[in-house]
Amino acid sequence: MNRGGTGLPDFPWDSLAEPTARAKSHPGGLVDLSVGTPVDPVPESIRAALASVSEIPGYPTTHGTPELRAAAVEALSRRHGVTGVDPATVLPTIGSKELVAWLPRLLGAEPGDTVVIPELAYPTYEVGALLAGAGILRTDDPRGLAEPPAIVWLNSPSNPTGRVLGADALRGIVEWARERDVIVVSDECYLALGWDADPVSILHPSVCGGRHDNLLAVHSLSKSANLASYRAGFVTGDPELVAGLLAVRKHAGMIVPRPVQEAMTAALADDGALALQRDRYARRRLVLQKALQDNGFRIDHSEAGLYLWATRGEDSWQTVQWLSERGILVAPGTFYGPAGGEHVRVALTATDERVEAAAERLGQ
Repeated sequence: MNRGGTGLPDFPWDSLAEPTARAKSHPGGLVDLSVGTPVDPVPESIRAALASVSEIPGYPTTHGTPELRAAAVEALSRRHGVTGVDPATVLPTIGSKELVAWLPRLLGAEPGDTVVIPELAYPTYEVGALLAGAGILRTDDPRGLAEPPAIVWLNSPSNPTGRVLGADALRGIVEWARERDVIVVSDECYLALGWDADPVSILHPSVCGGRHDNLLAVHSLSKSANLASYRAGFVTGDPELVAGLLAVRKHAGMIVPRPVQEAMTAALADDGALALQRDRYARRRLVLQKALQDNGFRIDHSEAGLYLWATRGEDSWQTVQWLSERGILVAPGTFYGPAGGEHVRVALTATDERVEAAAERLGQ
């Protein structure tokens, strides 16, 4: 038994202590573009829903209220054209990160299994495989693999690159996986934030052919509804897989608090609040994109999501240092995989005032 250590990699953001201190020392203060944490207020409709059930003393259901599950189904259809989702296959989660971290283990992955993650990927995909004792393989197209993996992670729009996989690309991977009985999990936390492309869900009929077998889609309300502090997400897809996840989560006490379930229901129904938040991010994106491009950066992909994938053609840590000297903190591309060695991830999650400050400093 490994009593003293986790066997996991160091938490990447801990390594930003020095550039963080440097950026904070800037006379104009820190502009933190290193993480995708919301800075805008939670909509009033959602806060009211949260408070409306605060007097309920009993345990919430792991499966979520019928109203929440129905709201998720309706939002997927209305916002993303996803049809054929049975409310029984919607399972609320305590944000999406805990699900990502535990999903390989909950799905039965074990030592000797392989979990495929994107070449550039959210670090928790790797952590989830390690927690299950499985190995990882980084590739953006698993169809060339000699041996089928246990699980394939997809992420469109991508964190960190903002790359969008079209329906044809997604369909090709789904068909390949079904022929080999491979589970495909699609992280769709940024699905509502398309800018230069229209992201499509793996559960869209054009991708899955109206069948959800072997497929799971992971959704979060942290970005689209500013609910990061609420820890509000859900997973849906293959009825058999979701039923298995529900059974384990009942035993493990992995339950979304009842007030948060009510808040999620309100958020999934409030398309106006979503549109307002999209407009905020769109404005900030244009300001940062222009400032970066006008001052020696190239923006790659970034057609959707909450980040700009930027490079000056140098080691990513050199870029982190250069920006920190101007009071701007970003994440080095190496956090997301070896292929990110010359890029940085620039988040859109700062106030309008801080975004304007960053744009001004880039020109100095």
